Amino acid sequence: MSQAVEIANAVRRGETSAVEVIDSHLQRIAELNPKINAVTQILADSARHSAEDIDRRRAVGEKLGPLAGVPFTVKENIDIAGVATTHGVPKFKDNIAVQDAPPVARLRSADAIPIGHANMPDMTIGGYTTSQLYGETVNPWGTIRNPSGTSGGDGAAVAGGLAALGLGNDSGGSVRGPALACGITALNPTYGRIPSEHRIGGNDPMLASQLLPKDGPLARSVADLRTAFEVLAGTDPRDPRSVPVPLNGPVLPSPLRVAVVTDPAGMGVHPEVRQDVEQAADILERAGYAVEQVSDVPPMAEAITAYLTMVSSEFSLTWPRLRALLTEKSAQHMELTMGSQPPPTLEQYLEATATRHAVVRDWAQFLEQYPLLVGPVTTDPTTDPPAGMELDAEQNAAMAVSVRLCSVTSFAGLPAVAVPTGTRRGVPAGVQIIGRPYREDLCLSAAAAIEAEVGVLTPVG
Repeated sequence: MSQAVEIANAVRRGETSAVEVIDSHLQRIAELNPKINAVTQILADSARHSAEDIDRRRAVGEKLGPLAGVPFTVKENIDIAGVATTHGVPKFKDNIAVQDAPPVARLRSADAIPIGHANMPDMTIGGYTTSQLYGETVNPWGTIRNPSGTSGGDGAAVAGGLAALGLGNDSGGSVRGPALACGITALNPTYGRIPSEHRIGGNDPMLASQLLPKDGPLARSVADLRTAFEVLAGTDPRDPRSVPVPLNGPVLPSPLRVAVVTDPAGMGVHPEVRQDVEQAADILERAGYAVEQVSDVPPMAEAITAYLTMVSSEFSLTWPRLRALLTEKSAQHMELTMGSQPPPTLEQYLEATATRHAVVRDWAQFLEQYPLLVGPVTTDPTTDPPAGMELDAEQNAAMAVSVRLCSVTSFAGLPAVAVPTGTRRGVPAGVQIIGRPYREDLCLSAAAAIEAEVGVLTPVG
């Protein structure tokens, strides 16, 4: 249950075998997964075969990859060759993937080993990680039940020591939320940075589904997150969005300016969340950053409206088919969202695409002045689902408002790293660090400065 970089170093040096690593994690899964239900399809045989091959290659002197022997989980909507990509619903329970999705292939090329799929909400709809096929995932911390979503299975698996890395995706907080709730780190990369494959049934995604969801890693430490990022970044012909950008950008003038916002758009923030952001800002100031409180970030109201307009328009077109795959509970989030944001006219949709262009420009100008921004993942502390996971319109709206900084920065295609700032009453707390496009390196360095003072919180359970 060591961290990923430590595991890989030990395997390369022959201090432990890849088989021993996999067996120890399979044992951990056997002990803890019945309690937290994070890993859905356990790939014991194939993981052991991959580990045996790594040990054989090391024995004959072959150079091993930077993640040699590191076990990782994969969200149920990302393909692993030979395994069903179920999206959590019965319709796709036999949907066997022909080949690895690009990020899975990249992790394998670095000698990491997929050890299982991880749970998510039905078709990634909703903020709570429960699916028809696999049930509810429980946060391994025990002080809170909710691991957040939609990559909650990967978050819980990493936090509980069932895997050293997780591979999820994020279109408005879906790796950052689980990182916050589970006391780990996660990266939502820049648009085009990490190649992905999000077709379902061979159908290409529409515009919002091209722009918003981005695959990204979850890890226990920032060092692990950085190593995974360096493996995952690059181009792949299966994803025409992916671009060849250097891992590290040019050195910027020192001290690096960091903006701090506690209450984006002035819509309200819980006092404890405000304290978490201020704590992170203080740590960065002590680490030598030029930290400045800002009253606000680029205008958010129009950005959120445009974000919801594009999402709801696409869902409204496919909703009759999609709704048939869902239960009353798994459909409620999207039905409430579409009810509050009726399907737009063509003119309104086109205006939303223009607004996105303005949002990207506004953020580029803001980040020209401040290369980094520290803010909340959610402006409310992580809480458990309502009784029976039944949402009403007010609760659904409050959930959307609380993750507004995640939604808008996803809309702008910006990178962000979620990092813990400690715990409150045994529940993890944290912030996100948002950066200029393709400056994940700056986000990761700032997150590492916070981690250096706070420490690594997991595994737990």
